[in-house]
Amino acid sequence: MSFPTRNFTRSGPRPRSSGCSSFIHPQSTPDLARRFKGNGWLANTIGNPLDTTIALSHLIFEGTLDRFPDSKYARPTAGGYLPSYAPRSDNSLRVAPDMDTGVKLKKKPTEYLRQMYYDTLVFTSEALRHLAAEVGVRQLVLGTDHPIPWQAKSVDHILKAPGFTAAERRAMLGETAARLLGIKP
Repeated sequence: MSFPTRNFTRSGPRPRSSGCSSFIHPQSTPDLARRFKGNGWLANTIGNPLDTTIALSHLIFEGTLDRFPDSKYARPTAGGYLPSYAPRSDNSLRVAPDMDTGVKLKKKPTEYLRQMYYDTLVFTSEALRHLAAEVGVRQLVLGTDHPIPWQAKSVDHILKAPGFTAAERRAMLGETAARLLGIKP
């Protein structure tokens, strides 16, 4: 189901109230299944981050995040490709005004990135640093993708990545998830 269109909040699943939390996991991109065939498990390796990117972009561009600003959306695969290419979104309707469907956003697309939550399932310290720089370290939660062992030592990955304070590591390792889920420390 490709839900994050305008119909997502009109006739399909929607937040029951402002402030609810939603975890949205990708299922690859079925329309590309034929192109993903072959070596490399591309349906997951490329497909899941791509599906995440598409879903987040729809949540932004269809105005869902404006209509439900207090709802909390968490996404795996570190937000897909969007955190790395988000500035392109800021320019998309300027470059292609004919693609404007009339949904008026309250802020630039990149500004919505710090309104959502992302797992830390990236594979290098530099990728983790970049993700934190783009979306904010307080928007990151520990990612494992269990039972698939993408990141064999997810906790160590965060603990050993240079450039983070002890408070930022605690946030990624559990405090942000607790806040997201409404769990008191």
